[in-house]
Amino acid sequence: MEDFTSWKDLLNPEFYIKMGGFWLILFIVFAETGLFVGFFLPGDSLLFVSGIYAVDIIKETFGSTGSDFLDTTILASAVALAAIIGNEVGYYFGVKAGPALYKKQDTMLFKKKYLYQAHDFFEKHGALAIIMARFLPVVRTFTPMVAGIVKMDKKEFLRDNIIGAVLWSFLLIFAGHYLDKLFMEQFGINLKQKLEFIIIIIVLITTLPVIAKFLFGKKVDHSKYENKDQDSE
Repeated sequence: MEDFTSWKDLLNPEFYIKMGGFWLILFIVFAETGLFVGFFLPGDSLLFVSGIYAVDIIKETFGSTGSDFLDTTILASAVALAAIIGNEVGYYFGVKAGPALYKKQDTMLFKKKYLYQAHDFFEKHGALAIIMARFLPVVRTFTPMVAGIVKMDKKEFLRDNIIGAVLWSFLLIFAGHYLDKLFMEQFGINLKQKLEFIIIIIVLITTLPVIAKFLFGKKVDHSKYENKDQDSE
């Protein structure tokens, strides 16, 4: 088991894999949307690096199946299920208690601005937002709750939730697994030794759209949400 040495470990997906393996990966994926505290965790890079270690993860948890493809499929399927459940919990939380969060004060783990950004993202892209949000850090944490707040149809949400979760988990985990094999076989490069560089690239790719939206997007009119809260009282 990996020992905690510094706060940098919290941003290193390899740390979680070595510390808790299969079950910790699933919990982090669930927590990102089900508990609203995972937006600072390395979601996308965690899945990519998990793909690199897929065979080892499944072997340590269940024993080897003897097939790289099957091991990777088991891991991707379990991650997809955890992601689906997390989104469903977030949705029902939005239905029951979401509106009150617009009045909640910011804390270290909760920032109201993220809720506003997710709301605008959802209004702009509609049902497709559930699928698209899966690939956007921070936005994917709060979008399910916003879907619950605006009373999106349950069946439509479940459909888009499943599509987004399956695409997200299978694309990133299989990319990590097979790119690792490709680079090793074709170029003699072990991606496990280049994880810091890979993580930086993934973080930049996934967060640049969010940063651009924050810096150059239209300023959010918080009053329109406050007015909605007053009308619903």
